[in-house]
Amino acid sequence: MVSPGLYIGRGVEECVTMTKILRWAVLALVASGSVWAQDKKSPLVGPIVYLWEKGAPLAQGDDEKDKPNISVYLAPEEKANGAACVVCPGGGYGFLAKDHEGHQVAQFFNSIGVSAFVLSYRLAPRYHHPCMMLDVQRAIRTVRARAAEWKVDPNRIGVMGFSAGGHLASTAVTHFDDGKADAEDIIEKAGCRPDFGVLIYPVIVLDKPYTHQGSRKNLLGDKLNDAELNEDLSTEKRVTAKTPPCFLLHTSGDTGVPPENSIDFYLALRKAKVPAELHIIEKGQHGFGMSSKDPVLMTWPDRLAAWLGSRGLLKKG
Repeated sequence: MVSPGLYIGRGVEECVTMTKILRWAVLALVASGSVWAQDKKSPLVGPIVYLWEKGAPLAQGDDEKDKPNISVYLAPEEKANGAACVVCPGGGYGFLAKDHEGHQVAQFFNSIGVSAFVLSYRLAPRYHHPCMMLDVQRAIRTVRARAAEWKVDPNRIGVMGFSAGGHLASTAVTHFDDGKADAEDIIEKAGCRPDFGVLIYPVIVLDKPYTHQGSRKNLLGDKLNDAELNEDLSTEKRVTAKTPPCFLLHTSGDTGVPPENSIDFYLALRKAKVPAELHIIEKGQHGFGMSSKDPVLMTWPDRLAAWLGSRGLLKKG
């Protein structure tokens, strides 16, 4: 049994083809008692939902790249427990790794009864902060406002992100509001505080030697040297007692986004007495997503499922 909290394991080899992923799922289920494997049936993918019908704030055009949206993956009815999660793929704020950090993640969530909403947020060089933050906040509001329609619990809506998407998710759990009661737009009436956060090899800090400079440059654009903005978006500095419980995963072998990013955020959560779980696996490259066949690293979704279950997030309500 793996104890909660800090987890140190061994080994990783990145695997990116679907054939290997399917083989990984079978091996995980048989060899390690994994709680999930990809379903034979496709996930229940709903329509792409644009976050603003009349155009996003600060939009610079009317192309697809100007229209942030969510892809809806509703959990199968026989498995659905009411929990939901907005998923933010990584890509350095310059592109979106929507397969192994989006589609496959939604498949995993569906397998444990959680509905997933994969976010396509705006990107550099066309867009910079605050557009990405506005997009993730609007995605959370949208899921909460349409909870009855999608049969999810408005009090069990989380956010998950990988790499730069992890920074965006960490922004969502540290920058939020209760909604605008007097708003004409019903979605804006909904609060954007997530009920839980999942940060996978996240970019966190913007002002330390282990900052991921590519993500920082794409996020801030011409405000790269704005000290106040760097401070505000170094999200470990914005953790408070109101930050929701978080699960974090990193590897010691990550040279792209060093694990100090997750460690700093975890320590800030601990200082604020926010429930949190941190897993540091010994070996592993950055960006593995759901696509590892390593016998240790492949079990991380089990750790996440166990954490979600321990918090009562997987109970049918």
